[in-house]
Amino acid sequence: MSGSYDECAVADDTMDSFWEVGNYKRAVKRVDDGHRLCNDVMGCLQERAKIEKAYGDQLTAWSKRWRQLIEKGPQYGSVERAWLAVMTEAEKVSELHQDVKNNLTNEDVEKVKNWQKEAYHKQMIGGFKEAKEADEGFKKAQKPWAKKLKEMEAAKKTYHMACKEEKLAAAREANGKTEASVTADQQKKLHEKVDKCKQDVQKAKEKYEKSLEELNKCTPQYMECMEQVFDQCQQHEVRRLTFLKEALLDIKRHLNLTENQSYSTIYRDLERTVLSSNTQEDLKWFSNNHGPGMHMNWPAFEEYNPDQAAAPPKKKKPDGAPPTPSTDHVAPPGDRSSVSSYEKNQAYSTEWSDDEQPATHSGNENGGNGNSFEEDSSTGKAVRVRALYDYEGQEQDELTFKAGDELTKTEDEDEQGWCRGRLDTGREGLYPANYVEPI
Repeated sequence: MSGSYDECAVADDTMDSFWEVGNYKRAVKRVDDGHRLCNDVMGCLQERAKIEKAYGDQLTAWSKRWRQLIEKGPQYGSVERAWLAVMTEAEKVSELHQDVKNNLTNEDVEKVKNWQKEAYHKQMIGGFKEAKEADEGFKKAQKPWAKKLKEMEAAKKTYHMACKEEKLAAAREANGKTEASVTADQQKKLHEKVDKCKQDVQKAKEKYEKSLEELNKCTPQYMECMEQVFDQCQQHEVRRLTFLKEALLDIKRHLNLTENQSYSTIYRDLERTVLSSNTQEDLKWFSNNHGPGMHMNWPAFEEYNPDQAAAPPKKKKPDGAPPTPSTDHVAPPGDRSSVSSYEKNQAYSTEWSDDEQPATHSGNENGGNGNSFEEDSSTGKAVRVRALYDYEGQEQDELTFKAGDELTKTEDEDEQGWCRGRLDTGREGLYPANYVEPI
């Protein structure tokens, strides 16, 4: 491949050589290109920094959303902690990508900008000082040789024109000898013209050869001066290429998170947390809190107590409900982590016979928007109610309303203290039964 490249380079130089008059412009243009390439590098890094920031922001948003869903969902125990560790990994990796973004913009881009400012000096009239110095140096080195070249080209042209005239004169003389109409005097003049053309050709040839010799004599000095100016351009380009190589190594160091000790620590911690999950401990915890291991007040014989019989049964309030109605009509926030959307949905299917299948009522029906305005006869009569307190829905299938808002109750209170209702906007969902009163 290298041989083919060299051959192509030689062919290109023959067709459009650096040594031709004015072809040094490409070496001068390289100075302008170097300045533009610095701008390109900075633009490239700024775009990558935006990508890093966007990725970090997306990781953070994803982690926040799923952390909430996991914490409110039915998963429990050490496996829940392992799952949440994945969210922690995302948050820490997000921070690392934000660091990458900061390093690219604050270090790498600034480094290129400062080097560009030091290496290229703008002129008041436009362009760069380095390019102007190179252009003037090439012009000065080429001027004497270009003058000799111009003289040689003129001598060559004169010589070729003389050769052409000689051939025309010789052709006329030959034609004159074959034509009877040409007199002897005319033939003599044609012959004299041929002799004169031969003399002109000889003189032009001598002048052409002399100018070419003079051009060749000054060619070595011309080449030496041009190479000196070119070497100065090369030195400037060496500084640019060396700097760019170093800058790219710094960029690689900032992008390569595998070389960051914090990065490997994140995944060691994640692996440790996942491996620490214990199936048997999780099953034992569930049994003790939601299974046979729970404490039970088994029925026992009780003597009649008239005071206890007169007391009305107490209704269990849903989590988050105020203990007593407040005067400012704002219910204090409560911990609803024990009542997830999963558990609320499961409340509708806790007691079913083998012969009857439940009609589930999930907040995801109708896309979670409750767009149907038709009353379901199976849920009982619709009742208009008024909100006593503000309530902010904690799940997608819960309603949000302010104290004083009116809505329609479409289903009666369940055993956990939740009702299903519909806002006047058409949205349908769950709400605490003791947050409203009939109108």
